Amino acid sequence: MARSILITDIAHFVGGPSARALLAEGASVHGVDASFTDAAARAAFEKKVPGVRALAAQDPHEAVAAVLEAEGQLDVLINNDAWPAVRGAVDEATDKDLHETFEALVFKSFAMTRAAVPQMKAQKAGKILFLSSAAPLNGIPNYSIYAAARGAANSLALTLAKELAGFNIHVNALGFNFIESPDYFPAALMEDPKSRDKILSNIPLRRLGKPEEAAAIVAFLSGPGSDFITGQLIPVAGGWATAR
Repeated sequence: MARSILITDIAHFVGGPSARALLAEGASVHGVDASFTDAAARAAFEKKVPGVRALAAQDPHEAVAAVLEAEGQLDVLINNDAWPAVRGAVDEATDKDLHETFEALVFKSFAMTRAAVPQMKAQKAGKILFLSSAAPLNGIPNYSIYAAARGAANSLALTLAKELAGFNIHVNALGFNFIESPDYFPAALMEDPKSRDKILSNIPLRRLGKPEEAAAIVAFLSGPGSDFITGQLIPVAGGWATAR
């Protein structure tokens, strides 16, 4: 039976590339996104990534229920949360930015995970991935809100791995940074030689990671080859960060 997978914020970050990689392996992929309340947006994404089932549901329990109705099980939840990295000194940070960032990068993934876990416990099997950031591993001056939120998500993944291991549920986090994505590295930024050189100078490999490279790791951790891997925060950042 094909693996049943749910990807959040699928229209952003590495959602699309991950979906393509998983579909190529024969998985059944469902996706949710804030834009999918609009039928035209759902249809457009399904055309862009053939084989994906775009769900209108926004409530986590409704999204999980939609997958279960279609597939009978939920094997993998991929929390692909994307949110702008708000820049600013800590004494200039606003409560609004703080609350919105934590809502998008911590509260939402917690709620989606909470909705998925009962089914995975009943199955005695499941995988949960947090597609997060390596920012908390190194720290980035003037990005305290973003790094703090990503750090919370990373810690959540590591804690849940221990909590859920007895149910044969694997939980891991991927610490991405410097991955090609219009959400974080828009074309206007990378086409400016000065900006591009400044960004690449921070990366030991001297290039951005390709979305397909990120998706390949997501696909591996979603599959049976990773059945003895849980509780890991794996940096995927071209040598910029290392696990600690």
